[in-house]
Amino acid sequence: MLLAVCYGICMGVYALSSREEPEFRQMLASAIKVPALLMLTLVVTFPSLYVFNTLLGSRLTVTELARLLASAMGVLVAVLAAFGPIVAFFSVTTISYAFILLLNIVVFAVAGAFGLGYLRRTLGQLIALDASRRVSEATDDDEEFRTRLNRIDASLTRSVFSVWMAVFILVGSQMSWVLRPFIGSPGKAFTWFRPRESSFFEAVLRSIRTLIAEG
Repeated sequence: MLLAVCYGICMGVYALSSREEPEFRQMLASAIKVPALLMLTLVVTFPSLYVFNTLLGSRLTVTELARLLASAMGVLVAVLAAFGPIVAFFSVTTISYAFILLLNIVVFAVAGAFGLGYLRRTLGQLIALDASRRVSEATDDDEEFRTRLNRIDASLTRSVFSVWMAVFILVGSQMSWVLRPFIGSPGKAFTWFRPRESSFFEAVLRSIRTLIAEG
C-alpha cells in the first residue's frame, strides 16, 4: 500500500507543474486513490478468481488464495513504484495532458502484466503440485483415479485464467474511470471525483487522437 501511495504522489506531480497555482490537493487525492483502485478491483474480482481456481481442481483455501493474490499485487505495485520517478520526471518536463495520461496508462499496463503473470505462473505451479500430491496418495489399484488426475489440461488452465485476467483488466480500467481524476486536467478546477460520463476506453481513444493532433 505504501508503494501504491508513492506512485499516486508521482501521478499528482503533474498538477503541481502544469498550473499557474500548484494544486497540492490532487497529489493527496492521487495518493489515496491508487491504493483504493487496487483494493476495490480486488474486492470485485476475487470471488470469480476463487471460483475459477476451484473449477481447475485446486484445493487452495480462501485465505491461501488471498495471500497469493496479495503477493501478485505486491509485484504490481513494486513495478508501479519503480516507474514513479519516470512519471514524475515527464510530469515536470511536458505540458501535454494527453501524453501524461497515456504514459500512466502504459505504466499501469506494464505493472499489471508483471503482477498477473506472476499470479498465473504461481497458480499453475500450485495446481500441478496439488495434483501430483493427490496422485501419490492414490493406491495402485485405483488406476482410473490416477489416470484422471494425470490428465491436467494445461491449455484449459491457461484459457480459464486468461478469462479472469481479462475480467480483472476490464474492472480495473472502469474502476479507474469511476475514481478519476488521478492526474488532473490543467483546464479544469480540482475536484475529488468527476461526473459519470463516457467510459475509460473512449477517454483513451480521445487522448490518442489529441496526442496525434498535438504532434
